[in-house]
Amino acid sequence: MAEEEALEEEARRVIDALEALEQMEDPAAQARAISRVLRDQPARTKKLKQIRQDYVRQQRAAKVSYRKIAQALGVSAGTVQDIERGYSGSGRDRKRKLGEQQGAPDEPPA
Repeated sequence: MAEEEALEEEARRVIDALEALEQMEDPAAQARAISRVLRDQPARTKKLKQIRQDYVRQQRAAKVSYRKIAQALGVSAGTVQDIERGYSGSGRDRKRKLGEQQGAPDEPPA
């Protein structure tokens, strides 16, 4: 329980820092600070996603179920599967299985 509270506190500190950016009173300073954060964000997001994917893959290698991993991460089991596969976003641009492709006929060719 104490570990979970510590994790929540760490996430809260990051969120609070972002909210502080939004509340800055000097528009020029705010814009500069936001530019700095946005410039750093793509690399940081990539690194954070990799850390999370490594965790999921380690858990799966240890035969932990998707449901248990999902519960630990606070996401759905489907999201855990997506993380394991390296997917992110809505899934709109993902490759589909044969027959699920957009525009595939409903009936087999005659």
